Amino acid sequence: MILEITTTHTPATDLGYLLHKHPDKVQSVELAAGKAHIFYPEATAARCTACLMLDINPVDLVRVRKGTYALQDQYVNDRPYTSNSFLSSAISKAFGSALNGRCNHRPGLPQTPMPFTLRLSSLRVDAELEAVERLFVPLDYELEVETIPLDTAFPTWGLSKYINLTLHKTCTLQELLSHVYVLIPVLDNSRHSYVSQYDIEILMQKGQGWLEQHPERDWITRRFLRNLRTYANEAILRLAGEEALPKDESMSPFQESLHQQRLRRAFERLKESGTASVLDLGCGSGKLLKLLLKEGQFRRIAGMDVSFSELQLAKEHLHLDEASPALRERLSLFQGTVTYLDERLKGYDAVAMVEVIEHLDEERLPAMERVVFGYAAPDTVVLSTPNAEYNVIYEKLDPEGFRHEDHRFEWTRQEFNAWCQHVCRSFGYEVTTELVGPEESAVGAPSQLAVFKKMKLA
Repeated sequence: MILEITTTHTPATDLGYLLHKHPDKVQSVELAAGKAHIFYPEATAARCTACLMLDINPVDLVRVRKGTYALQDQYVNDRPYTSNSFLSSAISKAFGSALNGRCNHRPGLPQTPMPFTLRLSSLRVDAELEAVERLFVPLDYELEVETIPLDTAFPTWGLSKYINLTLHKTCTLQELLSHVYVLIPVLDNSRHSYVSQYDIEILMQKGQGWLEQHPERDWITRRFLRNLRTYANEAILRLAGEEALPKDESMSPFQESLHQQRLRRAFERLKESGTASVLDLGCGSGKLLKLLLKEGQFRRIAGMDVSFSELQLAKEHLHLDEASPALRERLSLFQGTVTYLDERLKGYDAVAMVEVIEHLDEERLPAMERVVFGYAAPDTVVLSTPNAEYNVIYEKLDPEGFRHEDHRFEWTRQEFNAWCQHVCRSFGYEVTTELVGPEESAVGAPSQLAVFKKMKLA
């Protein structure tokens, strides 16, 4: 797949400054499943063209490495050869400064509108062809759309879903790249990576200044976020300038403080246990890990999550790329699930599971119990989950519903205590439970937390 950007700005070679790539050199960057090469077929004062060509390895797309997941599940697929989300990732990796409107050598240049022509080859359109116009015409682009037949030898077979697209516009390079970055995966209706909360922030950033007013705003948002309703609804509300529903405590006025209370309480109980090594199961973006790293008592820390995107977000939040060797040695992140035996889960003094179990189907709980309490068998397990009785406090929450659409169940205090006692009997633990958050006399508090301690043999 290849992207071409041409300008006739004077001097046209300013494009090299904007892209932070010298026209006289061929440069490459590593991608998740291959490389991206940047080169200039022409670079004169009158006309300059930069090309971003991706070399995706089809085998790498289906190969599962330790701690990662397969980007595709079939060896035969169109991903190495079509303009798709890999190209968006490559734009961010290769042209990150331009995408963010920065130019160290010429600070004022990114704000300069220039005449651009951008060409995308083999762009998959998983929609009616008119969708291309609906997306780009409101952004003041002139379009050239070249349809591609299924097979030139058999014209009666009709057209494929692929097009060659040429865009013309006078604008800043940041504006051009932001539009393409967002709209390529929207037209393709596919992503090579998991979608997470982080992608909402990416959409807010790349869509700032144009997506809010776009007539296809909601359609763009849903497809960019792979039609995941919770994420899409939150993003649409934010784009409309409205308050988004809290993620896990629907309509709660103290959601942020409650989340911090849960993390702080889990941290305190882990510290009190005297443990030196902690595994955070379902670590998400790494908020508990950040607290643990600040405490020298915890000499070995790990985070596991089922979502690769969440792990990437944790890596960024914890600044692991810039971290010292000592910190990187102290902390590890890996992908996995709490319902499968995994030797990486063994050898930790303590395990934390903060608001995790309610995301499992109830029939999968016995598998989780065997993995955490039977197989990993740490000395301490700190676990929290919502208190279903408290849901009546949330005025706009369906009394029969859950706080989050991804919750598979929510327990009352009695149900939680009964489950805790079952775990203790089955795996040789003792437990203490407590409430977290503001308490109401009749219904308790929003969250409930249990600290399991492994019973020592006499």
